[in-house]
Amino acid sequence: MSRFTRSATFAPSTFDAQALTVEAIASTFADVIRRDARGPFIERLDPATLDLSGLNGAPLLNSHKSGDSRDVVGVVTGHRIEEGKLIVGLRLSQAADAAPTVQRILERTIRGLSIGYVVSAWNETVENGTRVKTAARWRVSEVSAVAIPADAGATFRNKESTMNAEELAALMGNLSRRMTLPDDFATRAADLPLAEVLALAEEEGEEIQPEPKPKKRTAPVIRTATPQNDDPAVIVRRQSDALIARATGTAAPADAQEYRHLSLMDFARDALTRSGTSHRGMSNDEVLHRAAHGTSDFPLVVSNMAGKMALDAYRAAETPLKRLSRKRSLSNFKESTSIRMGGMGRLEPLTESGEFKATSRAESGEKMKLGTFGRRFDISRQLIIDDDLGLMSDTVSALGQGAAQTEADILVDLLLNPPVMSDEVAVFHASRGNVHDVVLAATSDGWDGLSEMRAAMRKVTDLDGKTIIGAAPKFLLIGPDLEGEAEKLMAANLSPIAPGDVNPVRLEILVEPRLADSVEFWLFADPATRPTLAHAYLSGAEGVQIQRQEAWNTLGLSFRAFLDFGAAWFDWRGASKSTGTAPG
Repeated sequence: MSRFTRSATFAPSTFDAQALTVEAIASTFADVIRRDARGPFIERLDPATLDLSGLNGAPLLNSHKSGDSRDVVGVVTGHRIEEGKLIVGLRLSQAADAAPTVQRILERTIRGLSIGYVVSAWNETVENGTRVKTAARWRVSEVSAVAIPADAGATFRNKESTMNAEELAALMGNLSRRMTLPDDFATRAADLPLAEVLALAEEEGEEIQPEPKPKKRTAPVIRTATPQNDDPAVIVRRQSDALIARATGTAAPADAQEYRHLSLMDFARDALTRSGTSHRGMSNDEVLHRAAHGTSDFPLVVSNMAGKMALDAYRAAETPLKRLSRKRSLSNFKESTSIRMGGMGRLEPLTESGEFKATSRAESGEKMKLGTFGRRFDISRQLIIDDDLGLMSDTVSALGQGAAQTEADILVDLLLNPPVMSDEVAVFHASRGNVHDVVLAATSDGWDGLSEMRAAMRKVTDLDGKTIIGAAPKFLLIGPDLEGEAEKLMAANLSPIAPGDVNPVRLEILVEPRLADSVEFWLFADPATRPTLAHAYLSGAEGVQIQRQEAWNTLGLSFRAFLDFGAAWFDWRGASKSTGTAPG
């Protein structure tokens, strides 16, 4: 998560003297050049990913200062997106200590409005060789009255007349302190509105680079064992890691040790302090309410912890059937068709005229569609105040396991109730030669049965019905009741039942506990070379996802866990099934 600011422009012409309200253009969503450790990049704010749910009621500050209540000079009363701009309504404070800033806004001495915003997720691309970081999830945390707006594209809400001589002189003085302008700039600007003057200054002006200061000898720096970093995203990550360590009884990472012994309420107070809000004299309820429903990082610390623990539990409980399945990524929830191209067949001899014969490839398509599965869970006020991390850990881990169980149920159902494929024949059917009456047993008959199934898979032909693809089995899929026999069967060549008895088939055993009481078993080829099953997630949302919900029906925090998942048969040629019964 990262915090930034951008500037826009007030529209004093919309001022209501009686209500002390005014409108402003908060952002034009224009690209901004920024720099990080990797060099310059274009920062892009996407209005489609802007979370506006907490903007109403956000404070209007004096130049982004938030250390004192006197820095608040107003409040946001409304907002809308209009013609590609974020428009906010502001109510100015009538307090005596805010009067100097409010007066400057009303007399147009202060014309700028700057937004403070928090980015919790980025998408990075490259355009014309330049990195572009687009905010994929962001929110406006505050707005501020500033002297000079930096957003040249921001304009007044109503059409304005040109500036008078005094206004123009004040603006030129401010501009000349940060850029070099052409000699005739003031003359040409005299007939232009403020927005056009600012745009012209950005186009024609040249930023004044500060002269480098001479290096001074400095005292030796004493470095602590824990790296120091004021980046809010780094602090949130470290605090989340410390919470996970406490909940699971494991060692915290070295850079999270300083937070190892803090309680949940300690994290809430720390988040308020870092957001510029003093918690002195507040009760636990008030601290929790402000930290959970304000602009602090406390909800992120808790949701990051919940997300990581749920994901760990989800991965630990994943079904082995996913090892037999090829993973896909789908961009939406529409029905998708997986097209499988057939082989090219054999190469043909060159004709007498020196021409190559043209050929075509057969194809088949199986359909798949994503579904969304989810549950909501609440972290109560009592749990947070009591610092009951054990209960929280059990809850989020159970949600992660539940997501894995959901995937397993879908894949097991596909295995036990295979559909009719696009060629109007079931996945496992006698006409395909992939159904066998074979018993799994550590005997010569058991070995012979596996050899029979393997030979049948080797002889399967491609879509043209002629080209043998030679699918080789790699996995033996069984239920828990057959695990003992399968292990003995695979190890029988180490201690033969009879001289010369050696298991001719070596396979990796996969045990799916949801196939309990089943005598059936399956052979599968490596999905990397001969895919059969396929499973998919929504792009960018693989596995269980944890999101915070804005909710007022709970005094704590409310979250939702959800999974976007789908599965289908891709092809039948890499799989073979046994009924688990002896041939009749």
